[in-house]
Amino acid sequence: MLVTLLFTTFAVCLVLGVPIGISLGLAAAVYLVGADIDLSVVPQFMFAGMDSFVLLCIPGFVLAGNLMNGGGITDQIVRFGNAVVGHIRGGLGLANVLGSMIFAGISGTAVAETASIGSVMIPAMRKSGYDAPFAAAVTAAASTVGPIIPPSVPMIIVGTLTGLSVGKMFLAGAVPGLLLGLGMMLTVYILSRKRGYPKGAWGGVRHVLATSRGALWALLMTGVILFGIVGGFFTPTEASIISALYAFVVGLFIYKGFKLTHLPNILLESAIGSGALILLVGLANVFGWILTSEQIPQMIADAMLSLTTNKYVIILLINILLLIVGTFMETIAALIILIPPLLAVAVKVGIDPIHFATFAVLNLMIGLTTPPVGVCLFVAANIAKVSLAAVSRAILPFLVCNILILFIVSYIPEVSLWLPSIFYK
Repeated sequence: MLVTLLFTTFAVCLVLGVPIGISLGLAAAVYLVGADIDLSVVPQFMFAGMDSFVLLCIPGFVLAGNLMNGGGITDQIVRFGNAVVGHIRGGLGLANVLGSMIFAGISGTAVAETASIGSVMIPAMRKSGYDAPFAAAVTAAASTVGPIIPPSVPMIIVGTLTGLSVGKMFLAGAVPGLLLGLGMMLTVYILSRKRGYPKGAWGGVRHVLATSRGALWALLMTGVILFGIVGGFFTPTEASIISALYAFVVGLFIYKGFKLTHLPNILLESAIGSGALILLVGLANVFGWILTSEQIPQMIADAMLSLTTNKYVIILLINILLLIVGTFMETIAALIILIPPLLAVAVKVGIDPIHFATFAVLNLMIGLTTPPVGVCLFVAANIAKVSLAAVSRAILPFLVCNILILFIVSYIPEVSLWLPSIFYK
């Protein structure tokens, strides 16, 4: 009865448009009152969920992304992407995806990527003759690359929950992220040829080299983070602080996109964004504790294992479950609630934990662009000034592409485990 009340309250809050973190907190509070449990457990479990050294990565990487974006990195990345692929049919769409792949090494979050790249690319694509829903769909779909190519905030959360190496997970996401980006570029090209979308003029190798100088600093940032973590020079948390310092120096002295007077606003924006994420982690931990006390995760695991112990069927069931959950639940909350029980199932049937973490995160990233509650769809539709329904229809070919890549990553472990096996022998 109380479990039904818990999920009903949560569902009603979501339908009413209450933010996901508050929905989790309200549902947990209603359950605790109904169960006559002292509400003092709420701050205790919130603090327990937030009291993690690894979670300190989040403010660092969020600040680094805002500093690089405020420093003019988005324009530099878009200019480089357009110089490389702009002369091909559908060139601006291809540049949009390529820009997201480069920007992924900075933001680590899909929503930030949609907003940053979309604010530049969607108006430019509309002006060049692309349909507005298509421009929004490309931007939203490409943003899912952000949390797969390192650094990745969701993978940091998974590392916090499970004790898995964040460095290994960062490396595991690199190849799937590249496959995801290349698959979407192929989709853009096919649709562009079919619909007759425009192409730009080839500016020559010199133009590519000239624009690459701006994008180079973004690529170097990703290299510094990965090399430092994998080489054992610093922890993921220390890497986030180093990346923020790097972004500050590059944005202020090289790109010269912001002044010291802009710094307070950037710090405030980063604090608000980080605070919202970490508050969500804390409230989701309270919700997760209730589920654990009611043995819901164990019931999920037992139900799956009662159906089959075949590894490949279990992978299919996990994918279906996470794809469905991703359509209506925020990524961080879904990770906190579902990753521990699903990881237990995966390990029991012989799935490598790093492999599982990679395709689980990829699953939930696809959910960010899946109707009806895909957050990135809302952001892209708002920038393009089109209806959510129009963007939802336009994104279908990209969803098919991304789900195909998901199944490649899910059923060929070497795609995600190859790089970690090289660097972590």
